Amino acid sequence: MKKGQIYEGIIERVDFPNKGMIYIPEEEKYVTVKNGIPGQKVRFMINKFKRGNGEGRLLEVLEKSPLETREPVCSIFPACGGCMYQTMSYEEQVKMKEGQIHRIMDPVVKGDYIFESVKESPKEFHYRNKMEFSFGDEYKDGPLSLGLHKKGSTYDVLTAADCQLVHRDMNQILSCVLAYFREWNVSYYKKMQHTGYLRHLLLRRGDTTGEILVNLVTTTQEEHDLTELKEQLLELPLEGKIVGILHILNDSLSDVVKSDETRILYGQDFFYEKLLGLQFKITPFSFFQPNSRGAEVLYETVREYIGDIENKTVFDLFSGTGTIGQVLAPVAKKVIGVEIIEEAVEAAKENALRNGLSNCKFIAGDVFKVLDEIEEKPDVIVLDPPRDGIHPKALPKILEYGVDRIVYISCKMTSLARDLEMMQMAGYRVEKMTAVDQFCETVHVETVVLLSQQKPDDTIEIDLDLDELDATSAELKATYQEIKDYVLKEFGLKVSSLYISQVKRKCGIEVGENYNLPKSENARVPQCPKEKEDAIKAALKYFAMI
Repeated sequence: MKKGQIYEGIIERVDFPNKGMIYIPEEEKYVTVKNGIPGQKVRFMINKFKRGNGEGRLLEVLEKSPLETREPVCSIFPACGGCMYQTMSYEEQVKMKEGQIHRIMDPVVKGDYIFESVKESPKEFHYRNKMEFSFGDEYKDGPLSLGLHKKGSTYDVLTAADCQLVHRDMNQILSCVLAYFREWNVSYYKKMQHTGYLRHLLLRRGDTTGEILVNLVTTTQEEHDLTELKEQLLELPLEGKIVGILHILNDSLSDVVKSDETRILYGQDFFYEKLLGLQFKITPFSFFQPNSRGAEVLYETVREYIGDIENKTVFDLFSGTGTIGQVLAPVAKKVIGVEIIEEAVEAAKENALRNGLSNCKFIAGDVFKVLDEIEEKPDVIVLDPPRDGIHPKALPKILEYGVDRIVYISCKMTSLARDLEMMQMAGYRVEKMTAVDQFCETVHVETVVLLSQQKPDDTIEIDLDLDELDATSAELKATYQEIKDYVLKEFGLKVSSLYISQVKRKCGIEVGENYNLPKSENARVPQCPKEKEDAIKAALKYFAMI
């Protein structure tokens, strides 16, 4: 198999995230091809190798999948990269995501656990309360476009005037903004040359309130009077209501939506949304679950998983605008939220005050640093980190609290799987798991896990035939080589048999009297460094030797 070779094959399944698996009989190998649907027959070209495995670029769909039972619902599918699976029934989408979760989680989770089926979103379409649209052109030197990137492209932009992931109010606003700037022939920002004016249109709309925040993001390279655009937007016959129009200035070289300066052209710089009877103030860049109705399902699940928290202190880490903490606050003794984005923390404080919750405290800062400063100790912890999961320095601090229950919410299951490995090494057990489909028509899903701390007095009943196994020594549970291999794999450290025997003795495990003694009588025996000692102890715990 070489780069540039073209093959045909059927996508057997799609693994997270968006990796279609195709078997090539003549090579006796699987190749991953993105942007396909299970069951499609496709033509693809090998374009790279990763860890010895071939990756292909989709060239053409030769035959539709048997799972594609309905017609596309928007005009730019399947070229648009905004969503993937709208020609599949929603039932099949959910089934596919459940299979992806099992293939990632089952090898990681130690012991039996309950997997509850993926919970469906109350709304399959028009569910997103936030969308970042980009300015650009559909092809080089083409007319101005405003929408979403082409599948597999970071440059070409397709106008998403009938996007079905958002409310039709957002489509009307997009069309109005695009027509205005096309009429005046205004330039868009070109990422390679770093020239141009128009960058993004960030729209946020409360699903329950109908309140809309319009955020136009531009550079400072040109000056335009936006008064007429503001008036045109306010005259649109919308179902909801525009409560704020903002002009956000951003001269960053990177293609991110951020603010160097924000000018209010109309109204206010926030809007309100309601979840489970509580009201939340949301600002342009504060995190809020993008599917409001799905978020209610998610938070009800968290509330169920966390159990009885009366008279208990809950830490809500990576708390965003404090939605989870405030949902739990009415039945908890106290909730302490930690979030690194100050703007979101200020909104969380206002939200708690607005909702009459006096037992909530929200702190701005990095979880890794803030935990050292909090005097209170949690009884229960809720984790809802960013896509990349919990920083490896922060997770040990969280686990040191040794709380009975942790609920972990993740929007990227591979990051969750990585963190679960360390959590289980620290003595936690996965009790049950589910997922809420917050992102219909896409590859993503929100996974929820309940972990419980295994206490020393926990007992497991096992049957042993001592005639066949003389289990008289912890030595039988793992060899020195197995311990070395484990420490190298999990911690990247090489340890000697001498260090292992030293740590075993410290832990009360019998070691052969002459094992690894120095050859000369007065030789200096090196002592195991603390970092390696901790890693060896983790291995001994893993192999149930301590």
